[in-house]
Amino acid sequence: MSEMNCEQARPLLAAYHDGELDVPATLALERHLAGCAACSAALQAERALSKAVRGAPYHRAPEELRARLRAALPTAAAAPAAAAGTAAPRRRRDWSRWAMPLAASLALALGLDAMLATQRAQRTLADELVAGHVRSLQAEHLADVASSDQHTVKPWFAGKLDYSPPVRDLAAQDFPLAGGRLDYLEHRQVAALIYHRRKHVINLYIWPTQDGDAPPQARTDDGYSLIHWRSGGMNYWAVSDLNAEELRQFAQLQLAAAGDKAANEPDQ
Repeated sequence: MSEMNCEQARPLLAAYHDGELDVPATLALERHLAGCAACSAALQAERALSKAVRGAPYHRAPEELRARLRAALPTAAAAPAAAAGTAAPRRRRDWSRWAMPLAASLALALGLDAMLATQRAQRTLADELVAGHVRSLQAEHLADVASSDQHTVKPWFAGKLDYSPPVRDLAAQDFPLAGGRLDYLEHRQVAALIYHRRKHVINLYIWPTQDGDAPPQARTDDGYSLIHWRSGGMNYWAVSDLNAEELRQFAQLQLAAAGDKAANEPDQ
């Protein structure tokens, strides 16, 4: 039996990964993979894609698409005309064989597209946040209002934004407030609060959201730590060159202070 080449092996990788090859084809492919780095890498890519698809969040297909798919499926029909013999039922069976896999593929494609769109949006926003953080340091425009007093910083935003950002005093926890400024993210002006942790600067960006609360989620981008959470109708993104663990501590302190009226409201 001749050895399998790459041209013969590549179309078999998906079936091999799913355990659908017969024994002779499996043995031939495995012999080829043992000596072919390119096809082995292609198999690893196939496995990685399969793992990513299994881990993708479920997104219910829009009702319009569901209606179109239901309409495309064969319906229970009356008995075929005598002249048609058995041809019509056979055609219906053939179509039904492919209808459900097609519907599943469309639903999967929609879910993957939604997941990738979310990832692209998150990546773009993270880039904007880091750029804003770096720009605030390099341009020496860290604060429009420089103050460690929350009752000075919070009223400063009045009339400049269409919402009132919560301003919390964390000096007792070694995250002193240093001021605030206006910044621009996601096509709108947002509040940016400045905190210090030793010699590190933390930019805390805040703007309204209609999404529900979400616990802190950390990530890194270009060597900077970012952490995002939602609480009380507000989006929060903290950015710093501080280590990830201390930035997570900062986020938890912000959440803990959310229930403290004195930490959120200026003196009247």
